[in-house]
Amino acid sequence: MNAIFIFISICVAMCIYRIARGPTAVDRMVGIDILGLVIIIYCVFYSLFTGIDFYMNIAIAWSILGFVSTITLAKFLEGRKFDD
Repeated sequence: MNAIFIFISICVAMCIYRIARGPTAVDRMVGIDILGLVIIIYCVFYSLFTGIDFYMNIAIAWSILGFVSTITLAKFLEGRKFDD
């Protein structure tokens, strides 16, 4: 159990490094998207290990928000309007 959370912490550190050092906005966007996925994975594992269902709800809500924000930011970086 501890090994999983240590591995997730290493993944978070690598994502934060990519967000801080990303040479382009697209690299930063990918880092933020992957960081969101890592947070979802953390919530799922924590929910499975503790038996508290609330963290699974957080993971579902975070995945929906992550999807919408990724699509929105991709359209913005492409130069399209939000209603296209």
